Amino acid sequence: MFTEQDTACIRAHGLTPEAVERQLENFRRGFPFLKVVRAAAPGDGILVPAPQEVAAAVRRYDEAAARLGIVKFVPASGAATRMFKELFAFVEEGRRSEGIDRLLQNIERFAFWPELRATLPAGADDRTVVEHIIGKGLGYGGRPKGLVTFHAYAEGARKAAEEHLVEGAQYAAAGGRVRIHFTVSPEHRADFEALMAEKVPLYERRFGVHYDIAFSEQKPSTDTVAVNPDNTLFRTDAGALLFRPAGHGALIENLNEIDADLVFVKNIDNVTTDARRGDTVTYKKVLAGLLLELQERSFEYIRALDTGGAELADIARFIRERLCVKLPDDYNSAVLRAVLDRPIRLCGMVRNEGEPGGGPFWAVNDDGTESLQIAESSQIAPADRPLMQRATHFNPVDLVCGVRNVRGEKFDLRRYTDPQTGFISSKSYAGRELRAQELPGLWNGAMARWNTVFVDVPVTTFSPVKVVLDLLRPQHQ
Repeated sequence: MFTEQDTACIRAHGLTPEAVERQLENFRRGFPFLKVVRAAAPGDGILVPAPQEVAAAVRRYDEAAARLGIVKFVPASGAATRMFKELFAFVEEGRRSEGIDRLLQNIERFAFWPELRATLPAGADDRTVVEHIIGKGLGYGGRPKGLVTFHAYAEGARKAAEEHLVEGAQYAAAGGRVRIHFTVSPEHRADFEALMAEKVPLYERRFGVHYDIAFSEQKPSTDTVAVNPDNTLFRTDAGALLFRPAGHGALIENLNEIDADLVFVKNIDNVTTDARRGDTVTYKKVLAGLLLELQERSFEYIRALDTGGAELADIARFIRERLCVKLPDDYNSAVLRAVLDRPIRLCGMVRNEGEPGGGPFWAVNDDGTESLQIAESSQIAPADRPLMQRATHFNPVDLVCGVRNVRGEKFDLRRYTDPQTGFISSKSYAGRELRAQELPGLWNGAMARWNTVFVDVPVTTFSPVKVVLDLLRPQHQ
């Protein structure tokens, strides 16, 4: 099936022919839908902490942070193409939408306006202004969101990546050290490094901390082969196989290589201004403090099980009520230990106000247990879609992860993914239609076998920038 050239190409990606054959089988067979039972809700899978619980969790985290290895993990590799979709349509096709009118009417309210103005020729018309945002001029159409100027301050504007430096100093510092890990595309890495070299010293002086900034790129071994609409191998005009990055789920490999006790995960575009950051800082600490409490209890129960002094009913109650795992009726000590001995994540969930995003659901696992999962609409069977309409919350990608076991060793996070939660999408290459395969999403299938606890957090902690006009929202002004 594979030519000698194919095999060389496959191995150059760090893959094997057998692995690619499994990918092809996924195309032919498709991925099963997630077996969702119901949407999680307050009191049924979503914890709504009382004010005293919030204060206690913050205190617990603040007291523990200095002795912990803490990393803030920021997926930042995607280009901002979708953020500027309307702008491309106007420049390339002449389609002038209401969004373009609003952009131009408010152009001076964007934090990037001073930079843009400096690139514009005298008397620039509307098309030229827009063209200088996405093309020559700022070049934002080909840059990642992390390098887009988001916010204006008296002392100067900040790009999205800079706001993560500021955030990190306020909740991810341990012993005066702030470790931040950005995943970036190879073509943008030098620009990120240049920005950090320029800005890090400024924020170190401002916050009295030392930053340890790291970068990684998506591994070629996580790429997936493309196929034609009939599921035969897609070949370029030169006859070569075409491999594509397999989505953000591939970043579980990058996360797996981070040496830390706690890892905060947050998308590059979900940042706000200094004046509105209070809830974000508080509730990151809340998630971390609650995680530390649950992790400590889990470790105590594992030790009790290992020494034979455990009350199984107490442990089962903790698993059901605090870790949100519905056990089978015939559970035993081995089942309880297996459930406890997993990576743990606490996920902030915001009230559903119409924003796009995955939802929190109860789902049935292969071992007969039920647990909490973050599910995208593509993972849910059409017959189960009404369940999505009942969801009170959605996922803003606000996670704190505990990645060490009871012995202090790092979990191999690759062992806790669900390979059956990928999905197939339609794409194109050089004008030709193809089918692409994405790995289980980082906070969906890639963490499906973690212990997961959902926590209600204020909507003020969620301020994403999906399109450029989002920068006109109050949380970015």
